[in-house]
Amino acid sequence: MNGRGIGRVLAVALAVAAPLGAGLIAGPAAQAAQVTTIYYTSSGAPDYVAQIDQGAANWNAAVSDIKLVKRSGGTVVFHETHSGGSYTNTNGHGRGDIYLDTSQVAEGNDPTRIAAHEVGHNLGLPDHYTGPCSELMSGHGPGISCKNAKPDARESAKVQANFANGFAATQAAEFHVVVY
Repeated sequence: MNGRGIGRVLAVALAVAAPLGAGLIAGPAAQAAQVTTIYYTSSGAPDYVAQIDQGAANWNAAVSDIKLVKRSGGTVVFHETHSGGSYTNTNGHGRGDIYLDTSQVAEGNDPTRIAAHEVGHNLGLPDHYTGPCSELMSGHGPGISCKNAKPDARESAKVQANFANGFAATQAAEFHVVVY
């Protein structure tokens, strides 16, 4: 085969292989991540609406696989309680009830931190009371001077991993109570 024939064969081979190769390279990377929308309502905690909204906004800024959206009839429902500590009754998959204890706020605990921390439980994160203030899930462990209401990179990455494939939509309901 002469040089011209080899050139034609290579041109045809490249014309056939290029779209296949491009599909292999761009296919998985080009697919958009699935975003799970979690609806929350703060109507049961009228004294902390702004703090709940800020806690949700902090999570929205930290992760891309979930979007917390406020609306009536949400799958995450905030309530106020007046003793017993703040806690979450959740399946860890974006569903459940969050109870914000007004007495903890009166003691000096930051209500935005409490709300964001409890949302973290709804997103599948456990408590880590011995952690530093920079860890949202350290809860009340660092004391009342801690006002951080944003998840750290490790917490954000764990939630991203939890919801990478629509975690909330595919898991069976299994509820746990976790306390701030």
